[in-house]
Amino acid sequence: MTLAANDPSPRLLRVLHIEDSELDHDLIQAELRRGGLRVEMRRVDTLRGIDLALGERWDAIVSDYGLPGFTGLMVLEDLRRRGVEIPFVIVSGEIGEDAAVSAMRNGAADYLLKNNLARLAPALQHAVEAAESERARRLADAELLRSKQRLHELAGHLQTQVELERAGVAREIHDDVGGALTAIKFDLAWIDRHAQEADVRQRVQMALEAVNSAIEASQRIMQNLRPAILEQGLSAALQWLVGRFERRTGIEVAARLADDRQELPPGVPLVAYRTAQEALTNVSKHAGATRIEMDLSLDSGALTLEIRDNGKGLSAEDLAKERSFGVRGLHERAATVGGWIDLSGDQGGTCLTLTIPLSTERFEAVEAGA
Repeated sequence: MTLAANDPSPRLLRVLHIEDSELDHDLIQAELRRGGLRVEMRRVDTLRGIDLALGERWDAIVSDYGLPGFTGLMVLEDLRRRGVEIPFVIVSGEIGEDAAVSAMRNGAADYLLKNNLARLAPALQHAVEAAESERARRLADAELLRSKQRLHELAGHLQTQVELERAGVAREIHDDVGGALTAIKFDLAWIDRHAQEADVRQRVQMALEAVNSAIEASQRIMQNLRPAILEQGLSAALQWLVGRFERRTGIEVAARLADDRQELPPGVPLVAYRTAQEALTNVSKHAGATRIEMDLSLDSGALTLEIRDNGKGLSAEDLAKERSFGVRGLHERAATVGGWIDLSGDQGGTCLTLTIPLSTERFEAVEAGA
């Protein structure tokens, strides 16, 4: 929107004029109209009148500097204390340099002398447009913040739903698949005991081996879907995860895990476990590492899980990839419990650090910072 004089239909500006001279009020009003602005002006010259007028909506305030009993600078300072943000232009017969500097520091949009009003209309127009642009920017920033918050909430909800679905699938595997495989195993064992033919018993043994492999696979899948080992504590679960990882990949993992007998907030152990699981998987797939160090500490009111490898490292370009959903998932998962992820990498390897505040004070501080 523009307020220029060549606009065929300029908007009407409501201007509050703080001025004790009726003549100066008429001159300024005429000058604004001569500059091409449509204005509706009201003159006030007392603090009480200003206070009452501020109950209405104004597009701008034009104020004299020296008035009986107060100054325009005092009015400006009072507006800032109240949090009232209206473009404020000082027009005075004389104003010292110090007063002008103080006015601008306190948020005045501009200041002019009464003997040179030719610049008043463009100055007022610029002040109104700048204020409207600032309001639009703040609204956009607020909407962006709300949008980001909704995305975080959605990501947290999706993470929760994924874990619930995993738990449901794990229960079904345990109750249905596991039960069926166990029953088949018992039947095969009965056949093995009662069969007389050697070739039948040989086929039974082969079937038993296949069933045992299927039972082990189902147990492994259940542990991945719903790590029941977490009921023994986070340190125990991480130690179990590390042991399986070393056996599967041959990569050495040096784990230094704090005693976590203290009760952790709901959701924190699972987030830490899933973070370690994802980090180890990424190392085995992409890093080309031969050694990993894992440190879990619980002190200073926070849980810290640090995983370092000696692989090829993680560059800024890797982190900036559009489809690096694994890294983004780690960030979102940590955010569901008020935590955050730090990633750094160089030619000496990659370091991932998960930090989760455990105390109420730390968590509230994180929320306020966010």
